[in-house]
Amino acid sequence: MTLKSAHDFSSLTDVVIVGGGLAGLFCALKLAPRPVTVISAAPLGEGASSAWAQGGIAAAVAEGDSAESHAADTIAVGGGIVDERVALALAREAGARIHDLLQYGVPFDRDLEGRLAVGREAAHSARRIVHVQGDRAGKAIIAALIEAVRRTPSIHVIEGYVAEALLTEGDAVTGLQLRKAGDAVAAPVIVPSRAIVLATGGIGHLYAITTNPVEASGSGLAIAARAGAVIADPEFVQFHPTAIMAGRDPAPLATEALRGEGATLINGKGERFMLARDPLAELAPRDIVARG
Repeated sequence: MTLKSAHDFSSLTDVVIVGGGLAGLFCALKLAPRPVTVISAAPLGEGASSAWAQGGIAAAVAEGDSAESHAADTIAVGGGIVDERVALALAREAGARIHDLLQYGVPFDRDLEGRLAVGREAAHSARRIVHVQGDRAGKAIIAALIEAVRRTPSIHVIEGYVAEALLTEGDAVTGLQLRKAGDAVAAPVIVPSRAIVLATGGIGHLYAITTNPVEASGSGLAIAARAGAVIADPEFVQFHPTAIMAGRDPAPLATEALRGEGATLINGKGERFMLARDPLAELAPRDIVARG
């Protein structure tokens, strides 16, 4: 639904999720049937980085693969800064989250025997990437989650409002300050809430060139920091190592799945330069490919 006036905000539930991308929508669905309100600056799915994702999702769902192997691959290419407990916990949950997405209607590719089809991408020792129509996973996942959210009666959606600040009393967050998107002189709207989830996306557009949507401005981190939250690891910025120099911002990207299926990187001299940088060449971790 779209609210028409400030008066409509008086009936909000005690759980408010800021962000209409994959994280916000998935959170809302997992909280159902608990009443939840999702606030999105744009129509659901628009401006969400996940909708642009061409690659798939890594999960140890294939026969012979394991969460332990997935975690070990993650740790091996993490530059010595991976929290090993967290890596293993995420890898162990990945398969269940894929099945959640299947239940929400995501049409992951399957092989001739009906099993989930898995591909290989950089830094993985096994084929464990699930895709949708090859390189349309992000768009398909967002579309399926939006449809699932729209048909879930416990989820209310407010589109066209931007979160500006968290309201606090002592050490507690008590609400949210919103403003109508695109209207800098509109009166702010105060939303009381007992629980707020910030799922506002990344910070790509703090940089001169990025493959992220313009909405990835870091506003959620700023709101949290101003309210006193401790910001961990802000240097971990989502990026893509093979952007295309087309004079556009955001820059279009060449999907990582291309290298997973054997594509090579050639420099301006016609040289395949990654062979000299890492034994995995084009399948090296993102940071190594980006430096190359």
